[in-house]
Amino acid sequence: MAGAYDASLPSVPDWLNKGDNAWQLTSATLVGLQSMPGLVILYASIVKKKWAVNSAFMALYAFAAVLLCWVLLCYKMAFGDELLPFWGKGGPAFDQGYLKGQAKIPETVRIFGNGTTEKEATMPYFPMATLVYFQFTFAAITTILVAGSVLGRMNIKAWMAFVPLWLIFSYTVGAYSLWGGGFLYHWGVIDYSGGYVIHLSSGVAGFVAAYWVGPRPQADRERFPPNNVLLMLAGAGLLWMGWSGFNGGAPYAANLTSSIAVLNTNLSAATSLLVWTCLDVIFFGKPSVIGAIQGMVTGLAGVTPGAGLIQTWAAIIIGIFSGSIPWASMMIIHKKSTLLQQVDDTLAVFYTHAVAGVLGGLLTGLFAHPDLCVLLLPVPNTNGAFYGGNGGKQFLKQLVGAAFITVWNVVSTTLILLAIKMFIPLRMAEEELGIGDDAAHGEEAYALWGDGEKFDATRHETQMQQFERDQEAAHPSYVHGARGVTIVL
Repeated sequence: MAGAYDASLPSVPDWLNKGDNAWQLTSATLVGLQSMPGLVILYASIVKKKWAVNSAFMALYAFAAVLLCWVLLCYKMAFGDELLPFWGKGGPAFDQGYLKGQAKIPETVRIFGNGTTEKEATMPYFPMATLVYFQFTFAAITTILVAGSVLGRMNIKAWMAFVPLWLIFSYTVGAYSLWGGGFLYHWGVIDYSGGYVIHLSSGVAGFVAAYWVGPRPQADRERFPPNNVLLMLAGAGLLWMGWSGFNGGAPYAANLTSSIAVLNTNLSAATSLLVWTCLDVIFFGKPSVIGAIQGMVTGLAGVTPGAGLIQTWAAIIIGIFSGSIPWASMMIIHKKSTLLQQVDDTLAVFYTHAVAGVLGGLLTGLFAHPDLCVLLLPVPNTNGAFYGGNGGKQFLKQLVGAAFITVWNVVSTTLILLAIKMFIPLRMAEEELGIGDDAAHGEEAYALWGDGEKFDATRHETQMQQFERDQEAAHPSYVHGARGVTIVL
């Protein structure tokens, strides 16, 4: 075809597909918007007013810190040459010669036992720079999700140290093992777009971090109302719409799989939201915005492990399970478990991401359709147990993959936090916990009185007296009267 799709050296080499590159950059931007400003807004508005600035800043800092660490070291640890069966060799990814070459994930090549090539390495038709940035947005949102478990009490300095360490020693291991050509990738564990790499790992790591950091003050645990419900919906909306890039960009092309994934993603989210809302109405008598958002998130996390590999009716089933099983785990099992109640997971990340991620991974092991799997997956004859063949083995592989990610995150997150604790307290001081943003940052989200800030009556009384004297001097007949009301929240 002449014209727009012709090579135009050196800026448009013959391997570059402009459509794929445009879609991948769009997908990366959508996923980036999920974090910045999506989760920044959601975290700032879903917490108590005195923690709005701190919660938003934790997300903002993580987004920036992950990007720098990603290009300096971590991209190649997750998608570079093999160092160990579960870890790549780290190194910088900012040389212009490297970034403008065709994207390639070298360890995804599959070799037969006789040494011949079964499947070439994954080489999308866009530049390496596009792939580096796209995968950064996944690393960033995973780290920010961990923050949701420790909002309202973690020392911000400890969080600043935690982000790069957790990215290096935890996230890159899961990403390489399942996506970068590691042992789980070649064994055939299915994680289409991050049910295990992102949601399971962030939920488990967040739960472990919440245990080591400790709970919020009792007053905050008993009463922690969102400070802006409407803004919370805006953040949740960015999260939902951004998921089209999250799952639509996973095939690294604007192809059949990406189209199916986008439809399935939105359908599962809608179904899960409705199921969660119905359960709230049945058991509590009324729907809630927070509940609807949690149902939306579980539907999105639940469909992510197999969004482009399942039929649309299966996406509805995953939505039903994602809206009910995490709901039951949060509302019933949590209240009956002494261990779960001891761990203060602020935004219930364990239930909305870890439980939903595992659930989605296992259901993918049941519903992955062979005709869709052959379009994308590296291991031949892969399908869910529902379709016979090797499906039973596939379900077991999904269990093993979930177990590996869980154990690795428990161990790595624990060791990282204990190491940080030797130099920096993980938890804010009790006085800071009572004050909130003003103590942690010297800033407050809203110019309103309340939440511990004292009204200086003496200073304001002096100003009022001065005003009265000025009025009396200008107007001898001036009569004292009420001129305003200060509302103390």
